[in-house]
Amino acid sequence: MDQTLYHYSLCIALPLMLFFGFHLLLASVPEQKRSSGFLLSRRLMGTALLILAANYSIHFFFSIRLTDKNDAIIVNMVTYFLCYWLFTSAMMALLDRKYLSGRRFACHIALWITYSALACGGSFLPDRARTWALVFLALLLLTYGILLSLRLLRTYYRSVRMFRNTHSDAIGQYIRWLSVFTYWAIIFGVSCAVLTFLPDRYVFIWVLSAVPFYIYLYCCYQNYAFFYDKVDEAFQEDTGIITDNEDPTVRECRNDVPEYHSDIAPRLDAWVAEEAYLTPGITLNDLSSRICTNRTYLSEYINSVYHKPFRDWITDLRIEYAKRLMKEEPQLQIQEVSLMSGFLSLSHFSRTFSAKEGCSPARWRRANLLI
Repeated sequence: MDQTLYHYSLCIALPLMLFFGFHLLLASVPEQKRSSGFLLSRRLMGTALLILAANYSIHFFFSIRLTDKNDAIIVNMVTYFLCYWLFTSAMMALLDRKYLSGRRFACHIALWITYSALACGGSFLPDRARTWALVFLALLLLTYGILLSLRLLRTYYRSVRMFRNTHSDAIGQYIRWLSVFTYWAIIFGVSCAVLTFLPDRYVFIWVLSAVPFYIYLYCCYQNYAFFYDKVDEAFQEDTGIITDNEDPTVRECRNDVPEYHSDIAPRLDAWVAEEAYLTPGITLNDLSSRICTNRTYLSEYINSVYHKPFRDWITDLRIEYAKRLMKEEPQLQIQEVSLMSGFLSLSHFSRTFSAKEGCSPARWRRANLLI
């Protein structure tokens, strides 16, 4: 092994890990976020990074990779097993506060202790058996990481569906980094389970490959602090509504129409006629209060009658209004059309319009003014 490259890579990674870990764990947090899942998430993530930093320190100061490669692999896998749980818990704290419980914590700590005991026991086996034991431990680590990641992804997509059914604005974009991070974490986690067996001369590449991952993670936490209040407010609303993952064929096969449909229909039509959908940031709660109905009934009505979630329905209404506006008042700037149509930004309007109509707002207006 080239000890110089190996130690240089650790010298780069270790200070970053310590800084990110201590900052997430100890840095001050605005008062309104201290009792939220955001603070818990930061502390869990900071703890995970400091544990990884401790792992790097053991490699740097004691050079265990140089004295016994198998012992180094065992130390790595035991560390990763615990950090997989901490990483997942940190993400879940932002998506589902009920996920973290004393019972679940005790269960995963027990799993980690069991895994650590198996790893320590494997270190005393004869060389050939020891090699197979390490492969078995790596497969256990890989399976554990994938199961945690799948749970996180299911929770993430459930949250996105909830936002589509309750908010007119794309709240889901504020938590999109969680899915990016999770996919990256799956790739990185798989690589950790596999690359820990790398030949010694390539280990420095594995160490350096972790640096962009942790920089991205740290930056995401710093940026997310600006949006967390809005997302947390959405999460705190009642989530017991119909989501758009119900099989649409089931709805079509229903012969009975709920009685409350006839009550909601005229009220909702009147609300649409008033063009109240142009109000930025309108939510399902706002609309249900305005037309004096139950939000669960209203969500089910929109999904079953219009065959789309609340956000897509509001967006379609706004797009149609924008098209009428561009035809009737062609002198307006596209940015003015965007704001008057209820969109929060020109970029969001342009992206949404292009996805629906297949061209930009400006191009659509030019084509339709010639008709």
